[in-house]
Amino acid sequence: MTPNTATSATSAPSRRSFLASTAVAAAAVAGGMPLLAACGGSDSGSGGGTSAGKSAKKLLPAYVATNVVTPDIAAKNGSAVGFTSKLDIASLKTSVPKKLGKGGKVSIMSPFWGSPPKSDNAYYKAMNDLIGVDVEWQNQDGNTYDQKLGAVLASSDIPDVVVIPGWNMGGKIPSAIIGKFADLGPYLSGDAIKQYPNLAAIPTDAWQRSLFGGKLRGLPQPSPYVTGIVPLYRKDIFDKEGYQVPTSADEFMALCKEITNAKAKRWACLDMKWTAFQSFGVLSGSEKPLGWNLVDGKLVYRIETPEYLEALEWTRKLFAAGYVHPDAKLGKSAATDPGPKFAAGEFLIYAQNISQWWSRTAEQATQNPNYKIWGMDIFGHDGGKPTLWAEQPAGIFAFVSKKASESVIRDVLAVANVTAAPYGTKEYMLTNYGVEGTHYTVKNGVPTKTDQGNNEVINAYVMVASPTATIAHPDFPEVAKAQVEWQQRMGAFTKKSSFYGMQITEPSRYTNLSNDFEQLEDDIVRGRKKISDMQQAVSDWNSKGGDQLRDWYKKLLDENGPAAS
Repeated sequence: MTPNTATSATSAPSRRSFLASTAVAAAAVAGGMPLLAACGGSDSGSGGGTSAGKSAKKLLPAYVATNVVTPDIAAKNGSAVGFTSKLDIASLKTSVPKKLGKGGKVSIMSPFWGSPPKSDNAYYKAMNDLIGVDVEWQNQDGNTYDQKLGAVLASSDIPDVVVIPGWNMGGKIPSAIIGKFADLGPYLSGDAIKQYPNLAAIPTDAWQRSLFGGKLRGLPQPSPYVTGIVPLYRKDIFDKEGYQVPTSADEFMALCKEITNAKAKRWACLDMKWTAFQSFGVLSGSEKPLGWNLVDGKLVYRIETPEYLEALEWTRKLFAAGYVHPDAKLGKSAATDPGPKFAAGEFLIYAQNISQWWSRTAEQATQNPNYKIWGMDIFGHDGGKPTLWAEQPAGIFAFVSKKASESVIRDVLAVANVTAAPYGTKEYMLTNYGVEGTHYTVKNGVPTKTDQGNNEVINAYVMVASPTATIAHPDFPEVAKAQVEWQQRMGAFTKKSSFYGMQITEPSRYTNLSNDFEQLEDDIVRGRKKISDMQQAVSDWNSKGGDQLRDWYKKLLDENGPAAS
């Protein structure tokens, strides 16, 4: 798992990143994992497969760009769209001119972090009134959601809608998705989606990721395909000390030496493994299909590449030289909650999800006005242009029960058409902020949630479907601008691997084949294991099933063709 991969306006999220994402914080919009059955067939899941390929195209909805709101910064090179203007409530647009819901009831099970509000709260009432549907939320603890999910999907009593994040799609979940959830194709494929204009504006790549078992089953949360992991740094201290942003692996190492002074309780960085993977051009590892690519006619997995070993060795040298904060070496909290010690200047660089560019800025704005966090451009290890690899274009999906009637499905789509409304619309503000005056106030063009808003407007309707990935921070527009521009610059160096956008489930016999590699990586960079241990592990991986898995993936490519570049 990447460190908080994805968030609003970034790559497909992990559970931790979703909690930190600005989509959930209602400051930006955000936008999985595996699929089954090649070329539209059905499958139990044990044999695995894909729903990519030529036959999949006829299942996809037509794409109709929204013209309701024009972003200040258009998407480019796989980036999010950006808004840098202050929020003017009076000028909000309407993207859903009439209620599409028919007044029915829809039950939705979704992961929830925190204490769920009462079911009759003002936010739920306002949303249901706008949509014309009585949504009944069955919120489940997000930290143990996989356990609840497995139990519910194994039963005959399934809610009308079940939200499944990509990180919960292990084991038997993909086959359960195919067996338990409805084909939405008759309602959304081709021009049918035009009844739901906000859903029609979701990018096609995100819909392709919503194909399961040869059918269009998921409602997606789209995300940019540009990497979501940014080398974040203390620009204020860099400027004060005259530190230069590095443009190569050697320059980074030299900078770390210059910064580090253990006696003064200052280290250069945290674990920079993910920046190393980016700098050395290692295939994306946040989702298994993306770790494979066709190179000179041979299919290779990321762990087999020389770049993978080179990145680990470079990161190991950072640790060995003493440039990494001791907490990261010991695996303590600074690695996952870097805010306090980063703010204190104990380390000046760390690799994290792009959402923290804004969230750390907001945290320190009043107590430390000189504080400035910024994002480094990813450098090629040799000082040249980096080779970056695209992440998947959607990461969380909502599914409708196969037992649902047509009227229930239509009501679910009415819900999704509201929650997918773009930034700058009345529907977006209600979905993400609640009712003005009750859940938030606006001062100088900046919306701020009230205590009631913080208690009620969380983790709910945003889970059903989202608009195209968006970054908007009315409180810090310069950060929003910088985030989008960073994505656009990095997107210019981003390639799509052979399996980009495909929803794939590996055969069950290979499910745990690669499980131990992340721990081994961490042991190697911290000096507890050697590079030769990784080489042996790769050899064992090949003999225990890696070569057979390669043949399986190669067959998928032969049958379906590679992803479009």
